[in-house]
Amino acid sequence: MAEAKPKTSPKAIKFLFGGLAGMGATVFVQPLDLVKNRMQLSGQGTTAREYKTSFHALFSILKNEGVGGIYTGLSAGLLRQATYTTTRLGIYTVLFEKMTGADGRPPNFILKALIGMTAGATGAFVGTPAEVALIRMTADGRLPPDQRRGYSNVFNALARITREEGVTTMWRGCLPTMARAVVVNAAQLASYSQTKQALLDSGYFGDDILCHFCASMISGLVTTAASMPVDIVKTRIQNMKMIDGKPEYKNGMEVLMRVVRNEGFFSLWKGFTPYYARLGPHTVLTFVFLEQMNRFYKTRVLDG
Repeated sequence: MAEAKPKTSPKAIKFLFGGLAGMGATVFVQPLDLVKNRMQLSGQGTTAREYKTSFHALFSILKNEGVGGIYTGLSAGLLRQATYTTTRLGIYTVLFEKMTGADGRPPNFILKALIGMTAGATGAFVGTPAEVALIRMTADGRLPPDQRRGYSNVFNALARITREEGVTTMWRGCLPTMARAVVVNAAQLASYSQTKQALLDSGYFGDDILCHFCASMISGLVTTAASMPVDIVKTRIQNMKMIDGKPEYKNGMEVLMRVVRNEGFFSLWKGFTPYYARLGPHTVLTFVFLEQMNRFYKTRVLDG
C-alpha cells in the first residue's frame, strides 16, 4: 500500500503567501522598477536619450523629484503583486504539487516550464490593470508638467483610466503582458526549481537561505536576458497616448520594429542593469520570503 502524501498547506494559504512574498519584495525594489521603466521610455520618439545610463537616470530622478520620487508608483507596485504574484505563485504551487509523483519525485524540466507559463499568463491577465497604472505612474515624472497624468495613487489611476478612457484601457497591452509573463515564468520558476534541485543534488548545499539565494540569482539572470525585448514592448504600449484619435503603436510588432529602426537592435535590452538589479533581488526576496513563510506554517501549523 502506497504511503499517503504528506500534509500540505491549503490552497488559500499558498495564494496568500505568494502575494505577501511578492509585496514584501516590492517594497525593497520599487526604485529599481522606476529606473527600469524610465530607461525603457528614454529616447522614445526622439533622437536623443534622456538618460545615458541607469545611474544617470537614478541621480536625475533624485535631483528633480526628491527621495520620495523614487518610490512613485509604490501603491501600484503593491497592487500588482497582490493580484499578479498571488495568482501566479498560487497556481504554480498548486499545479507543481499535482504533478509531483506519489513517491515525491518532482515534475521534469518541461513540465515545470509548462506549469510556469500557465501560471504566468493567468496571473498577468489578472494583474494587467495594476501594471498599466504602475507604468503610467512611474513614467509621469519624465513628462512636462502640463502633460502629466497626475494620478495620486493606484486606485485614483484605475478610476480615472476607466472614466476617461474606458474600462478596456485597463487591459491595454494585455497580450504583451501575458507574453512577457510566459517568458518570465518559464524562465524564472522553472530555472529556480531546476537550479535549486541541482544545488541540493550537488551535496554542497542544504535546503536553506544560501541555497535559495544562489538559485534565485541564477534564475533572475536567465529571466532578464530572455524577457527584456517583450518587456519594452509592454512598457511602451501601456504608456502610449492617443495622437489625433489614433494610438502611437498599432501592435507589439510595430513597437519592436520602431525601436530597432530608430534606436538600434540592442535598445531592446535598454535598462538591462536596473532590470536585473530589480529582478534579481526581487526574485531572491520573493522566494526567500515564500520559503520562510511555508516553513513557518509547516512547523507551527501542519506539524504543530
